[in-house]
Amino acid sequence: MQSIAECYKKVSKDCFKFIKSQETPKEKFKNKEKMIKSFLIPVSFWIVSKVKNKKPFIIGLGGGQGAGKTTITSIISIILKKYFKFNVFKISIDDFYKTRKKRILLSKKVHPSLKTRGVPGTHDMNIMLNFFKRVKSKNFKALKIPKFNKAIDDRFKKKLWYSIKKRPDIIIFEGWCVGARAEKNNTLKRTLNSLEKYEDKKLIWRTFVNQQLKLNYKKLYDQLNCLLYLKVKNFKLLQKWRIKQEKKLWLKNKRSSNHKLMSNKDVIAFMQTYQRVTQNMFKNATKNASIILNLGSNHQIKSVVYKRK
Repeated sequence: MQSIAECYKKVSKDCFKFIKSQETPKEKFKNKEKMIKSFLIPVSFWIVSKVKNKKPFIIGLGGGQGAGKTTITSIISIILKKYFKFNVFKISIDDFYKTRKKRILLSKKVHPSLKTRGVPGTHDMNIMLNFFKRVKSKNFKALKIPKFNKAIDDRFKKKLWYSIKKRPDIIIFEGWCVGARAEKNNTLKRTLNSLEKYEDKKLIWRTFVNQQLKLNYKKLYDQLNCLLYLKVKNFKLLQKWRIKQEKKLWLKNKRSSNHKLMSNKDVIAFMQTYQRVTQNMFKNATKNASIILNLGSNHQIKSVVYKRK
């Protein structure tokens, strides 16, 4: 049996290099070795045990904003590529957001809050479903996938999109609402925040988002072979982490004149659109996930629960 120690020896250098690229002078990752060796390498071994002949093997990875999905996805990807020699493609549901122009049209047609990217209904469902259909096809042909630039709140130009030339062995599909389920219609009536109370008095926005989860997103998530979920104690922690994430984004894009980055107040307001689905996932995603990665208030993995064999 391949050993975790052997795997760590082979992948640690690349993992540390990636982690360093995500750090800022004031924000450093702690307990890197434990995160990789005790948690993410065993998770990778579990994934490999499930791949078998199911290629591409499609992994969903969900968790609230700022939980660390990109970091965890990237490290798992490094392990699967470097040690297990798999062809891995990782993509965020964020890259499939509708263009700013299309979201403006949607906001006029349905509800003003749909101009804000994020909730189910603001992604381009046709492109996502077509992506899964094409990567599963026996006659795979090279394809291009959109890439979204949060700094300008719109897609990158096509020449900068992802290019997949060979069918991946493993696809990691990550996002804050990946694996989310619809809630019961009667629970939509209770408001969770000021956005719902004052800007969605007639429940139009909430009902639209929930209906998207019930129909289109259920069809999308049925494409997944397994779900990994990053479990956080509460929504306030996610707000704190998302503010830190925005500051990192600002540091990377401060030379750009056309960025649309947010203040702390903007982040809190922005996250109100995410709150209902996120809090619903605290209950439901833990039931439906194959693996739950429990995160402590220090933003580190404290335990991993394997739910399905």
